[in-house]
Amino acid sequence: MVTAGWSLSRRADLAMSRIRDWNPGAYERFRDLRLRPAMDLLSAVGALPDGPCVDLGCGAGAAGAALKERCTGRTLIGVDSSPAMLSKAQETGAYDRLVQADVSDWVPDDAPALIFSNAVLNWLSDHTTLLPRLARLVAPGGWFAMQVPGQNDAPSHRLWRDLTGQSGVAGVLDPVEYADLLMPLGPVDVWETRYVQCLPASNQGHPVRRFTESTYGRQFLDSLDDAGRTALVAAYDAAIEAHYPTRADGTVLFPFRRVFAVLQQGM
Repeated sequence: MVTAGWSLSRRADLAMSRIRDWNPGAYERFRDLRLRPAMDLLSAVGALPDGPCVDLGCGAGAAGAALKERCTGRTLIGVDSSPAMLSKAQETGAYDRLVQADVSDWVPDDAPALIFSNAVLNWLSDHTTLLPRLARLVAPGGWFAMQVPGQNDAPSHRLWRDLTGQSGVAGVLDPVEYADLLMPLGPVDVWETRYVQCLPASNQGHPVRRFTESTYGRQFLDSLDDAGRTALVAAYDAAIEAHYPTRADGTVLFPFRRVFAVLQQGM
């Protein structure tokens, strides 16, 4: 069941306001690579108290099955602002309830045993206010777990900004800043991982562009008309090769940094 919730994108960055609804098919093109960090995040969550579990920014429900198993006996709620993504999440059958809502001001009906947020908070600004607010929503002894890409300074992301002269969405904080921000609320574990991903060969452009165009690159592509998008894609493909060279078999090795934080709310 999909229920209407809070107004969408009320506090989203200007760059986000240009993005159309998410394309589940494009996003899931690299499903396994995107799912691994979610599983690494979930593995760091300890014993859960009573209460529902929330997949905050659930997208198409890629982590739904794993969360359902981890949250056995508890209601699993998926929250996302994208109707298209929620429709795909519903097809998984993993969620007891789906809510269309803006993550930035979402409030649960009951204190969750777990708020799990995989690769969504990077789209929102003011983490110094947002993350403590979300963590405080968790039930005593419950868990707040989040993962965000820490890739904004890498060539894969920087090139989108350089070619368009646009600033893009706000970057994530340094891991030490996340630790300092969350430590007053309870025991916290913060770390970063640099995944060396092998992207498959593509006959539709450079593999790194194919990977980033459905996520970080969308804010730049969606701000242009068809001719502008074609020109930007061509320029990106031409420039990115110098940073991530194509191997003899057409694959590309693509290092990707992600930042994790797991907090257990004080009893």
